[in-house]
Amino acid sequence: MTLTALKPQLEAGLAELDLSLTDTQVNQLIQYLTLLEKWNKVYNLTAIRDPKEMLTKHLLDSLAVVPFITGQRIIDVGTGGGLPGIPLAICFPDKTVDLLDSNSKKTRFLIQAKAELGLVNSQVIHDRVENYQPTLGYDAVISRAFASMQDMLHWTDHLLSEKGAWWAMKGQQEFEDLTTLPGLVTIEETIRLKIPGLAAERMLIKALKQKQ
Repeated sequence: MTLTALKPQLEAGLAELDLSLTDTQVNQLIQYLTLLEKWNKVYNLTAIRDPKEMLTKHLLDSLAVVPFITGQRIIDVGTGGGLPGIPLAICFPDKTVDLLDSNSKKTRFLIQAKAELGLVNSQVIHDRVENYQPTLGYDAVISRAFASMQDMLHWTDHLLSEKGAWWAMKGQQEFEDLTTLPGLVTIEETIRLKIPGLAAERMLIKALKQKQ
């Protein structure tokens, strides 16, 4: 199935998010959506089956964080089918955007998607987060899969560089009490995201290590 019919909807969403991408990048995003829809039939990468829903709830949801993420080295932890990591890698061709997941089916898909999309700025890491020891810390650790901020900070602390930031993507309904977070962590910012075509609220939480 070709999903090029969704290109106008994607372009309208990008305009609403005030994201200026090249034709090549837009085509890569559509190609990624096509791959996700195709592989999902066998690999169960996402519970969402409808391509239009995938566009809104996965692609535009991921693209909404692009204006805020800073740093040269980024890792998407528990990336699953590559969200938000692959859209970030497409939008940031000059940055490193690595994809980490412990599920072998999902990493097989990611390796194929990386190859077909030509994402030379991305590395697929098949490992448990606590076992992966990068030689160099990341400027940004992002995830939309962790159940709680506390778990995310605990399990990914060793991935973050001294001046790096955690970025947690959350739905409003799962918003939690951030006062229970570890003492050496500061919530720097809570950003409300407006996803084109989606009524539900989304949040992006930025956390930093406190200087000791």
